[in-house]
Amino acid sequence: MTDHPFATSVLFRVTIGSLLLGSFTSCEGLGCEVEYEERQEGGLNGHIWKLPTRIRYSNITLTRPLTRDTTRVWQWVSQQARRPVRVSGEIVALKPDREPLARWVLDGVTPARWQGPSFSAEESRAAMETLELAHHGFLEVTA
Repeated sequence: MTDHPFATSVLFRVTIGSLLLGSFTSCEGLGCEVEYEERQEGGLNGHIWKLPTRIRYSNITLTRPLTRDTTRVWQWVSQQARRPVRVSGEIVALKPDREPLARWVLDGVTPARWQGPSFSAEESRAAMETLELAHHGFLEVTA
């Protein structure tokens, strides 16, 4: 298998603290936005100063078909609802051969939303679950 110059991935392995939540087939929201404050300087009419103030991190949404790991996710979410504890988390994008492609370490992860599967006898498709994570930002990845 040749190494491609572009990122291809089929799975995202998710770990929160020491708890492996399993692999997900979709990952959205890995990103951030820098907020700016505008300042006008008297006598300077050529531009307005844009000063960075803070970084806002978007929630991360993970989706997958129902697996045995679903109960592990639900146990973590329900435990966090009773007694929230922010810990670091990790999302690893895996290549088709399951070798790591990229890694993101998240600071202060908590569940924002969990959506269990919908079932219908009229449709023939995989039962999906969705987990949305809130976090305080990205930590430096060490080898």
